[in-house]
Amino acid sequence: MYYVSTRDRLSKTTVAGAIAYGLAPDGGLYTPEAIPSLAGNALNTLKDMTYQQRAVYLMNMYLDGFSASELSGFAAKAYGSGRFDDPRVAPIRKVDDATYTLELWHGPTCAFKDMALQMLPHLLTASLRKVGENKMVCILVATSGDTGKGALEGFKDVPGTRILVFYPKDGVSAIQELQMNTQEGVNVGVCSVVGNFDDAQTGVKRIFSDADLKAELAGRGVFLSSANSINWGRVLPQIVYYVSAYCDMMKEGAIEKGDRLNVCVPTGNFGDILAAWYAKQMGVPLGRLICASNSNNVLTDFIETGVYDRNRPFYNTISPSMDILISSNLERLLHAYTHGDASQVKGWMDALAETGRYEVSAPVKRALDRDFAAAWCDDAAAKAAIGKMWREKQYLIDPHTAVAVNALEQYRAKTGDDAPALVVSTASPFKFCPAVMEAIGVSEPAQGLDSIRQLSDLTGLAAPEPLAELAGKRVRFDRTTEKENMVDAVREMLR
Repeated sequence: MYYVSTRDRLSKTTVAGAIAYGLAPDGGLYTPEAIPSLAGNALNTLKDMTYQQRAVYLMNMYLDGFSASELSGFAAKAYGSGRFDDPRVAPIRKVDDATYTLELWHGPTCAFKDMALQMLPHLLTASLRKVGENKMVCILVATSGDTGKGALEGFKDVPGTRILVFYPKDGVSAIQELQMNTQEGVNVGVCSVVGNFDDAQTGVKRIFSDADLKAELAGRGVFLSSANSINWGRVLPQIVYYVSAYCDMMKEGAIEKGDRLNVCVPTGNFGDILAAWYAKQMGVPLGRLICASNSNNVLTDFIETGVYDRNRPFYNTISPSMDILISSNLERLLHAYTHGDASQVKGWMDALAETGRYEVSAPVKRALDRDFAAAWCDDAAAKAAIGKMWREKQYLIDPHTAVAVNALEQYRAKTGDDAPALVVSTASPFKFCPAVMEAIGVSEPAQGLDSIRQLSDLTGLAAPEPLAELAGKRVRFDRTTEKENMVDAVREMLR
C-alpha cells in the first residue's frame, strides 16, 4: 500500500516514508491510497484479544514492510509494562443503559494522546531504518495542551532524536504547562509562543516549508519530522481504540455484533474523530460521528453548512486542547470525500491560507451529512455537564469530555436518535482541577499543584500518579518566543 499526498496525487511514498518524514514536500498530508476492510469474522476474533493484540492485528493492515513480530514488540513496549494504570489500556465505562465512555487517559501523561504517542516513537525509529535515513531527526510539535507532554514523554531519550515542543503562552492549563516544563530527558526542549495554538501550528508548518533551513540542517546531519497528528503514525494507533471499544461493548453485552454505535468526540484538530471515521470505513458498525466543539466552533459550523471559516474570534476556554480554528486533519477527510482529487483539496487549502475561508462542493457536503453531526457548547454548559455527571453518577469528568457529553445530549434531543453511544473521554479531570472544582460547587478553588490535592480531598478520588508526582519536579524550561522567531528556537536547540 502506498501513501499519497492530499495535495498531489503523484506524490506518493511507502508507509515508512510517510511516518519518517511526516509532511509531504508539497505541504499535504500523507493518506493511504486505500482503506483496508475487516474480514466478516474479524470483530469476533478481536473481541477475545488483549488491547496489545488488537493493536498488532489492526495496524498490520496498514503497515506494509513491518512484520507482526516487530509490531508485537512495539505494542508490548507502548501499552504494557505498567505504562497504563489500567490493564485494559482503553477501558469503557457504563454511564447509563444507552451511554458509555471510552477512557483514554490511563497512560503516563493522563490524556488520550498517550494512545498514539507511546506507539509513535517505535514506528518512527523503525521507519527511519527502513528508508535508510541516517541523519538525526528533530521532531517539531505544536500543542494545544496534551500532545506536547505526550510527545515529550514518548520520545524522551530515544536515540537519534531531538524533540522541541511549542505551546501557546497562557493557552494551556497550569498543570499541562507544568507537565511540559518539568519534562526529563537529554533530547527534549519546550518553548511557549506568544499567541494561540493556530499561531504555533502555523509556525511549525512554516518551518517545515523553509527550504533554506532544511538545507542548513541537512548539512549538519539533521532533518525535520513531526509528532503532531499531521503524521500518519499518530492517526493510525487511534483507529485501534475505536475498534477495541466496539469489541469491548460486544464482550460486555452492551451491543450485539452489527448493532449501530454512535460516537461523540471532543474535537479540535480533527485527528481523533477522523480515526473513528477510518474505523467505520474498515467495517466497524459505527453510526453517526458527533463532532463536539467548544466556543471555538469552526468545525460545528463547517459540518452544518459546508463552509469553513476561521475568520472569527478566538476564545481561551476551560477545554484548551480544543481551542483551535485550523483543524489540520480535516484535509485527509476532504481528500477521501473527493475520491483523491488533490487539486480540489489544494485549492481549498490555498484559499484557507489566503482568505481564511473555503466552501466545499455539494457532493462533499452530502458526504458530511451522511457520516457526521455536530454541536458545541460554551464553558458554562460544560461546567454544568461536569456538575450533573458528578451529582447524578458520582463520575468525575474533565472539561473536554463534558463538551462531548453536552453535545451528545443536544444531538439526541434534536434527532431523537437513542442508539447506544460512546463518549470519548480524552483527559483526566485532575489536569483541569480549578475548572472541575468550580463545576462541582467550589467557589474559590486552589490553583496549580494545590488544586490537585484539593480535588482529591473533595471527591475522595486519588489523583493519577504522574500528576501527583509533579510536586517534586524541577522546572527546566521557561523560554518564550514570538511566533515569527520560532525558527530561532529550533536553531538554538540544535546547537
